[in-house]
Amino acid sequence: MEKVKLHRCKVTFFKGESHTCHTVQRALEEQGIEHEVIKAPMLPRSRRKDVERATGQHMLPAIEFADGGGYREEGADMAKEIAAGRLFEHKGDVPGGSAG
Repeated sequence: MEKVKLHRCKVTFFKGESHTCHTVQRALEEQGIEHEVIKAPMLPRSRRKDVERATGQHMLPAIEFADGGGYREEGADMAKEIAAGRLFEHKGDVPGGSAG
């Protein structure tokens, strides 16, 4: 299984269910998906160039695949997809280099 990059906020001390960055990271860990955590700048969002390149937007959390493509939707939905074993089905949803 390929290693992915999790672009998330820098707030790692808050681990509640309402914190979607933590929820997605926990889902990756529970599924045993190897990942690198990339702590994205909080503000301004326009500084999140890696996130934009991978997903076409500035929102967090976001997954970047090895090919440079990305996956981004609401964190709770992302966590559900990961928990259901469907993360890699989203590979190709946003091609690498697309800022659409």
